[in-house]
Amino acid sequence: MNMKKLAMLVSATALTLSVSAGAMAKDNIALVVSTLNNPFFVSMKDGAQKKADELGYNLIVLDSQNNPAKELGNVQDLTVRGTKLLLINPTDSDAVGNAVLMANKAKIPVVTLDRAANKGEVASHVASDNVAGGKMAGEFIAKKLGNDAKVIQLEGIIGTSAARERGEGFKQSMTEHPFKLLASQPADFDRTKGLNVMQNLLTAHSDVQAVFAQNDEMALGAMRALQTAGKKDVLIVGFDGTNDGIKAVKSGRMSATIAQQPELIGSMGVEVADKILKGEKVEASNPVALKLITE
Repeated sequence: MNMKKLAMLVSATALTLSVSAGAMAKDNIALVVSTLNNPFFVSMKDGAQKKADELGYNLIVLDSQNNPAKELGNVQDLTVRGTKLLLINPTDSDAVGNAVLMANKAKIPVVTLDRAANKGEVASHVASDNVAGGKMAGEFIAKKLGNDAKVIQLEGIIGTSAARERGEGFKQSMTEHPFKLLASQPADFDRTKGLNVMQNLLTAHSDVQAVFAQNDEMALGAMRALQTAGKKDVLIVGFDGTNDGIKAVKSGRMSATIAQQPELIGSMGVEVADKILKGEKVEASNPVALKLITE
């Protein structure tokens, strides 16, 4: 074989390898999660990962640990890692604005999951109708206990759209069913804080008949506090439909949970990302259905 033919063969082989490598290469998309110390967001991550694998994307997952400063650092890191699109589940709807603006500046499209961003350009938002869910919880309490029920509400992280919207929906139910709201305090979507806040509230409001917790983690904490206090007849309604929450409902320890579908939120987020990267039109808001789960 002469040198010319050898050079042509080497060149053709290199081109084949290059095309093969190009065909195998996966675009990087990223998911920045508020916290992976909550089963709801772990399920969301799992749904996103499964859909990313199915569609052929390399999904980078970063945990913000409920810290807006870490969230900003995560997004800053992604801007230099060849990320084609950012899926973000905000720690706080206001604080996340700086992270969204950073992604905007780097020309990285942003899709928000579960919680909205109040600043910056967001291509699309995927979430349940939290207002409708909060109202659903109030209507369930009214159906079980009547309009004069004495209720405590445990609120999520102040500043998140989820906490604000679930509280708004519950407030709307109270205009139709005038509950006696004994107290409404934040427990930051956290099980241990739900336990501690509920224990403190019980000292002043031992006559409570129902608890609406804006997520299942707080509901499970409240459940433990009520069990410890020997209060077995208090209605407990959670929100999210996590595995632990549903188990508590099925065993009769919790009365109900407003079930979101976190895996579907994650999966839909990646589907929306895929459309954006292919230049297809997407909706500004993508609602995910809710359902009431009872025993």
